[in-house]
Amino acid sequence: MKKIVIFLFIIMVVTLIISNKSNVLIPDKAIRIRIIANSNNLKDQENKAIIKNEVNSLLYTKLKDIDSYSEAEKIIGSSISDIKSIISKYTNDYDINYGDNYFPDKTYKGVNYKAGNYESLVIKLGNGKGRNFWCVLFPPLCMIDENKLNNISYKFFVSELLKGVK
Repeated sequence: MKKIVIFLFIIMVVTLIISNKSNVLIPDKAIRIRIIANSNNLKDQENKAIIKNEVNSLLYTKLKDIDSYSEAEKIIGSSISDIKSIISKYTNDYDINYGDNYFPDKTYKGVNYKAGNYESLVIKLGNGKGRNFWCVLFPPLCMIDENKLNNISYKFFVSELLKGVK
């Protein structure tokens, strides 16, 4: 009986948390990234994905231990020439802008993000008419160290909790 009560309590708490979730997951002091493909053809989208992976890898290495917004701004700003070197391996037709850039309305994982100008790194490949990648560079919400992913172990919280109840 005790296990059932605990289980029902946990379900109630989880339900309350989910129903009260805020639509704002990106902090006010955040730095975004947006990479816009030349077009939606397969080659241009692959090109965007390769550039995204390399730029994210570079910036993750530089930002992973940073906890200051102003420090992140300096690091990203001083990394522009490295980012240009990455992009230049794949195309010479691009624009890069780090500063206040416009982002359209976005919906990601059921959360709506309002259009507006945000501190960001925007890379436009070619004509910039294709689908884009966007995420948050700082805090590093989209940059996960892939080596850490291999060391994650998953446990079911309720199961672990119930094991301790006799």
